[in-house]
Amino acid sequence: MLNAYLAITVLWGFVFIYAVMATMDFGAGFWSMVYFNREKTKATNIANRYLSPTWEVTNTFIVALVVAIYSMFPYGAYTLGTILLIPGSLILLLLSIRSAFLVFSHIADEYKKPLTYISGITGIIIPGLLISVLPITHGKYVDFSTDKQTLDLAGLFTSPNEYAFFGFAITSTLFLSSLLLADYSKTSEEYEAYNVYRRDAIIIGPISLLMAFLIMLTLKQEAGWIFHKMMKDLPLLFLSLGCFLVGGIGLFFPSGKQNIKGRPRVAVIAITAQYLVASYVYGKAHLPYIVYPEVTIHSAFTDPNSFRAVFFSYVAGFAILFPGFIYFWSLFMNDKRYLRRRKVSESRK
Repeated sequence: MLNAYLAITVLWGFVFIYAVMATMDFGAGFWSMVYFNREKTKATNIANRYLSPTWEVTNTFIVALVVAIYSMFPYGAYTLGTILLIPGSLILLLLSIRSAFLVFSHIADEYKKPLTYISGITGIIIPGLLISVLPITHGKYVDFSTDKQTLDLAGLFTSPNEYAFFGFAITSTLFLSSLLLADYSKTSEEYEAYNVYRRDAIIIGPISLLMAFLIMLTLKQEAGWIFHKMMKDLPLLFLSLGCFLVGGIGLFFPSGKQNIKGRPRVAVIAITAQYLVASYVYGKAHLPYIVYPEVTIHSAFTDPNSFRAVFFSYVAGFAILFPGFIYFWSLFMNDKRYLRRRKVSESRK
């Protein structure tokens, strides 16, 4: 039993890391599209500068996530693979389109605008489709009456809860990415771009919070079992709200620079903590179900010996990779000499 909870914790960690990194990645592509023709602010340059190295790193986590599901919960993988066949195929198709068009947008200058627009639009749809997995796992739209589980797509896409999750995914993507790009702009001393992304974060942040409240309202109607379990951790939900307020206030802190307001690094850390706490409450309430009410972490769990081998492989792998991720972060987010060299090289082009 302990092994099953340890395995789902590892899986939850992959989901959270990918969710945060992917929203920042997808959002950066969308902002690159939005500010494509506004060269004065250099907002597109900032988005592309961040996007260029990160989209490749981000995709490694979705591979780790899929491998973790099939290696740790093989008996649940059949159900997930069956009910997510259509949504999953659509997600993979959009990921392929976005990745291809993103690469070609940096090569084919004569087609750069349409390629940027297509990669930006697909990038903002993908988070909404990814989060659609959560309402599906609540069980209301999965038919277990036959040997072959089926998904009621018509019911799913007429559900208020589905659209609350969908809207939350899009607004969170734009909110988190605007915060990170504001921080990146400030570190790069691109203050016009910083003011643009700070403004976007101030506008979108409250909308994201509103979508979170809509999720709770619709969740009570469509999946009362998980709503009532989340209410047992109400203090943690208030803590999550407090982190959001700290993040919002951080955008108005004095920065020590004349005419520049806000400390985006404080906001990024606080909002990430907010999502961490909220996702913990949701994940805890979801247990022990993978897909309610038939598939649990215990019924889907692999052989304990296989789990231990996979688990220690993950530990060894991340012990090797984690220093690389730390170096990556310090290089692209904290090394001011590197950022200024990029700034000078771009100004010479």
